[in-house]
Amino acid sequence: MILSDKDIKKAIKEKEIIISPIEKDAIGSASVDLCLDGELLFYSNEDKAIDVRNPDTYSNLKKITFKDDEKIVLSPGMFVLGVTKESVELPANIAARIDGRSSLGRLGLGIHSTSGHIDPGFKGKIVLEISNINFKPIIIYKGLKICQLVFEKLESPTTIPYNEKKNARYKDVKTVEGSKL
Repeated sequence: MILSDKDIKKAIKEKEIIISPIEKDAIGSASVDLCLDGELLFYSNEDKAIDVRNPDTYSNLKKITFKDDEKIVLSPGMFVLGVTKESVELPANIAARIDGRSSLGRLGLGIHSTSGHIDPGFKGKIVLEISNINFKPIIIYKGLKICQLVFEKLESPTTIPYNEKKNARYKDVKTVEGSKL
């Protein structure tokens, strides 16, 4: 079952779902808008192929830190990793899905390419896979409402929440991170 705005507000009030900080107008009819923080990671053009069996080919990311009102230009075809300004904490009985915002998607800005699922028990900031699929550059800013989180209630709590898994690679994310394949 997807949570409505009433369910989301109740879960936040009762601290079942924690989102910090949360914008005053962030809660929609069945989602919460999240904002882009001021760090991006990207693969430089000097890198050759990315080999999924060789971490050296995908761990050498460049970091950009940008301030309020400083624009970042995403060239056509560019792919970067970003992170939400908000930290999110989910209980063992609620999962979430990250979706791009329709208004940005209509400009050609993709927010996640494959990893839209947020496990129950997750705690931390959410890393975003941002890509420009337009043929024109797109300018983005720190604080941009970039995505939305949709919550799904499980019929029963998971037996091992994400942050309690021994092999969970992305526990307590506080900044943008690359792949830990």
